[in-house]
Amino acid sequence: MSAPQDSVPSNGADLNESFDQLKLNDEPRLGPDGEPAPKTDEEYAQTQMTLRAIVSSKEAGVIIGKAGKNVADLRDETGVKAGVSKVVPGVYDRVLTITGGCEAISKAYAKVASALMEGAPAMGMGGVVAANGTHPIKLLISHNQMGTVIGRQGLKIKHIQDVSGVRMVAQKEMLPQSTERVVEVQGTPEGIQRATWEICKCLVDDWQRGQGTVLYNPVERAPYGGSSRVTRTGNGADFSNGGPRQYNRRSDSDAAQRGPPTHDENGEEIQTQNISIPADMVGCIIGRAGSKISEIRKTSGARISIAKAPHDDTGERMFTIMGSAKANETALYLLYENLEAEKMRRQELQQSGQVSA
Repeated sequence: MSAPQDSVPSNGADLNESFDQLKLNDEPRLGPDGEPAPKTDEEYAQTQMTLRAIVSSKEAGVIIGKAGKNVADLRDETGVKAGVSKVVPGVYDRVLTITGGCEAISKAYAKVASALMEGAPAMGMGGVVAANGTHPIKLLISHNQMGTVIGRQGLKIKHIQDVSGVRMVAQKEMLPQSTERVVEVQGTPEGIQRATWEICKCLVDDWQRGQGTVLYNPVERAPYGGSSRVTRTGNGADFSNGGPRQYNRRSDSDAAQRGPPTHDENGEEIQTQNISIPADMVGCIIGRAGSKISEIRKTSGARISIAKAPHDDTGERMFTIMGSAKANETALYLLYENLEAEKMRRQELQQSGQVSA
């Protein structure tokens, strides 16, 4: 008796063709630079992104060097684009912007830390350099991406500290007129390089949540009740070509992923931005019977929807903003103006309570 043979259905060719089509339609997840998302260290090393940091005016002088020599050397030695925001009288903070592959960025920040350690005494920055030869780097991280850097129950940030030997402190509050927070990384240049590498990988993996970030600009600290102008979300970089396009901005590849773009009545493309709001602040944003959020919608012209439930373990609620670039920017400005005003109100109440007690 002959061995039984597997029967091949008459539509086998059709099934193979269907599988081929499924494979074609199963496009790989894209990374921040529009290329397939990285999976290996070699791929992460080449993934293009931007990482910014706050520096003092004196530190900026060390980084730039005489006639721009130091920052030019930094670019040549690491292959990054690097620049420091311009000097503004009366403004202490400046922003260092570094763009390149993850590996190049981490090397660049190590060189920055080394330069600051060497230049601190000469620049009169006493107390900045610790006795054990470490230096702090104040990285700017999108509030929406902070959870990825910290990890569940702080496991990720603990891992980064363990493998690099640095000390990391994540500020709880967002910087004024922005959706960025500071992560201070204190360590040796070698430790800062390893920690920055790990942080870059986190940000690359979670790049989509970084879209729509309102970048911190030290110059733009409009007082409450003052000018109602819209705060620009520029990165303050000192590049001759107008600065790098950060990956949290809408890229050319985004349009293809979203399908055919939609436009408002003025012909401007409608963009979508997501921001997380602390659960205990949602009420002050919405207002009584929705009065505040309605006013923000009316003033900005953007559509704003609010998630009914928290989107992760932090308990934060996701606000989705849809409109033209200008409408979204206005909406973001008004949302964070309300947040900052509420924080100030609560601080004043707390202080008055302590005084009366």
